[in-house]
Amino acid sequence: MGDNGGMTEQQDTPEGPHEADGAAGEPVEPRVVREQERVSIRRAPKLPVFLVLGAGLGAIVAFVLTAVGDLDRRVGFGATFGYLALYGIPAGIVLGAIVALVLDRRSRRRAAEVTVEHESMQEPDEQQEPDTQQEPDKPGESPAS
Repeated sequence: MGDNGGMTEQQDTPEGPHEADGAAGEPVEPRVVREQERVSIRRAPKLPVFLVLGAGLGAIVAFVLTAVGDLDRRVGFGATFGYLALYGIPAGIVLGAIVALVLDRRSRRRAAEVTVEHESMQEPDEQQEPDTQQEPDKPGESPAS
């Protein structure tokens, strides 16, 4: 046996739907389980994108207001921009969140209902037998009908 590239060695066992059963010697077929359920499909906006864009827009508005407005020479451009950004960025985040929530609500109205089928294969477990014993009724409880 040579190096197998870091992968574990596997034993040579028959694979596929007809594996040999050690106890009875009969082939055991895997059981196919199918489940259907109704799901809703829609295109939802990504909230973090709207929050970041809102913050960026708030910073741009703060910069423009600082550049256009009257500047106090004692305070300076940087301090004035920082002060306006302190209010502009959170306001932009809030506006971005509101826009995202409105678009999310709109996408819920346009959602499509579809039926999906999930299929899985389960190997029968020879040690697991159906539980035929029932728990005794507790005093004061009526049997389920």
